[in-house]
Amino acid sequence: MRRVSSIAVAGIGIAALAFTTTACGGSSSDSKKDKGVAIAYDVGGRGDQSFNDAAYAGFVKAKKELGVKGDDIEPSEGESDADKVQRLTELAREGHNPVIAVGFVYAPAVKEVAKKYPKITFGLVDDDTVHMKNVVNMVFNEEQGSYLAGVAAALTTKSKTVGFVGGVENPLIKKFEAGYVQGVHDTDKSVKVKVQYLTQPPDYSGFKKPDSGKDTANGQLDGGADVIYQAAGDSGSGVIEAAATRGKWAIGVDSDQYTQKGLAKFKSKILASATKAVDEAVFNLVKSVKDGKPESGTVRYGLKTGGVGLADSNPAYQKMTKVVEAVETAKKKIISGEIKVKTTP
Repeated sequence: MRRVSSIAVAGIGIAALAFTTTACGGSSSDSKKDKGVAIAYDVGGRGDQSFNDAAYAGFVKAKKELGVKGDDIEPSEGESDADKVQRLTELAREGHNPVIAVGFVYAPAVKEVAKKYPKITFGLVDDDTVHMKNVVNMVFNEEQGSYLAGVAAALTTKSKTVGFVGGVENPLIKKFEAGYVQGVHDTDKSVKVKVQYLTQPPDYSGFKKPDSGKDTANGQLDGGADVIYQAAGDSGSGVIEAAATRGKWAIGVDSDQYTQKGLAKFKSKILASATKAVDEAVFNLVKSVKDGKPESGTVRYGLKTGGVGLADSNPAYQKMTKVVEAVETAKKKIISGEIKVKTTP
């Protein structure tokens, strides 16, 4: 497995640029021998204990169970859309298939590169705007899992104040906020929800600022919050640290953060995690290509199929009978359609 550093990524960009200059675009016929799957990570890269690590888990599972080869590639600091185009172009030219871009920030790059390599399948996680035969948009009902997190928060808070910390204030993360706030208020209208974001587009560094996450969480804790839900990528580790250090509850996101080794010393205060099956989406796409029947179009993962949910690994949570029962009831009502969860605040 190759895992490329930001310095190496710069080299990839130069090589790709040289290729496109001399060849005037590529096609699947230019590809070398099949090199298996390629994963290009989102802002924050692998080791975020959250979104990117979930994609990595799917990559590892595919290698183990399907016997595929592959490379996973880190983002570079402050990269542009052109950098992403160069990276995906090189991966496709080398013969990787599928090429999976982790994160909505890759949408423009996927749209451009997929046209040049029509026989290669491109996966795009968290975006549904690139509609091409060889592109798979892997999207999730994040608002549904977040609703369950809101139910749990409302029934756990003692101060009647809970928090939400988003990494970047964009439509995707607003879905997390919307579901969470609705879940809180549907459960207990008297509970106040403090909402804060770390950065605004086009600044996506809010997904990789653990110190900012920690500071923001401490501000919410100072304001009376005793349960904080975060949808902030790597910055979420700072939120969890702040809450746990002060003996308050944190709610994880994307992965089951209670089980993440990097957060082990804080796990006793990770109440639950609103999960999304990025690992499953990655594995399913790789398997479809290996089987010769590649996925195409939009593949949505929701609560009904287990694509999102609320992980309950913490034994302390499992003992909260009232909370567990309320979350399960809410889950059934969402699946039946009795509860319709908002996607915007």
